[in-house]
Amino acid sequence: MSRIISIFAAAALFVAPQLAAAYVISPGDTLQVDVLEDPNLSRTVLVLPDGTVNFPGAGSVRVGGVSPATVQDAIATKLSSEFSTKPSVYVSVAGLSPETQKDLTEKPKNIYIMGEISKPGLVEAEQGITLLQAIAQAGGFTRFAATKRVELHRVDAKTGREQIYIYDYRNNKGISGATRLVTGDVIVIFERRLFE
Repeated sequence: MSRIISIFAAAALFVAPQLAAAYVISPGDTLQVDVLEDPNLSRTVLVLPDGTVNFPGAGSVRVGGVSPATVQDAIATKLSSEFSTKPSVYVSVAGLSPETQKDLTEKPKNIYIMGEISKPGLVEAEQGITLLQAIAQAGGFTRFAATKRVELHRVDAKTGREQIYIYDYRNNKGISGATRLVTGDVIVIFERRLFE
């Protein structure tokens, strides 16, 4: 039951309109695909250089350049023939491509962290610092932190568009705590809701 609830929670985060509009899947990303009706199909898949993933029962699915919500619908549609009704498919970003994480030019990096953190503000960090290391360097979460929905805000240098990634520290879902940060990244830690 808790697995089903966490799947719905993760899906709700990644299909929210502002996130769906902001995030575009790239080759090299790793996606977590969950099929509610058949957990045996659920798995992590790598986005190939041509922008596709291979998924059992669905074959090759084009995912590059589209949002996770679009991929959910595409995989569910391709799997429909295997089920009596269209299955419930949820897609989240499990890891960012090395290209997205690459930033070899500046040292130290200026990372910003705000919200429910012991020492909010600027974090001057050496190259290669990870998301979890930056949180630790800023003194860790406060007791009111919503650790299941930490946001990493990153501006794409090529397009100027902000992308938002979700890190679930408590359940180790969404992007990894080992995600390497780049200059200008902003980590936002919200206050926990009443029953969160």
